[in-house]
Amino acid sequence: MASIDHLRSGQPLNTNRSNQSKSQGTAVESSGSGEVRNHKGDAFSLSEQSRAIGAMNQQMASETHFDSAKVAAIKEAIANGSYRVDADRLASNMLKHEDELRGLK
Repeated sequence: MASIDHLRSGQPLNTNRSNQSKSQGTAVESSGSGEVRNHKGDAFSLSEQSRAIGAMNQQMASETHFDSAKVAAIKEAIANGSYRVDADRLASNMLKHEDELRGLK
């Protein structure tokens, strides 16, 4: 079984099973409809939600999400006791996130 240590978002996970299929020459075909077939005729298809989540994952993996200056400023504010949480803003962002997740249905 593959270890999950040191995984990073957006990077493929190589497992023994996928390596075996590659070494055995397993060919995989993908159609635009989300259906995938191998040379043995086995197939699976992704739901609309799965494709949407996959697209979001690819988009997020390609974007820069880390602002080291902002992190340093927050660490400093926490260390000196001046960091305050804006509860209304936090609640608003949580509701916005929930609304976005509901949109996937």
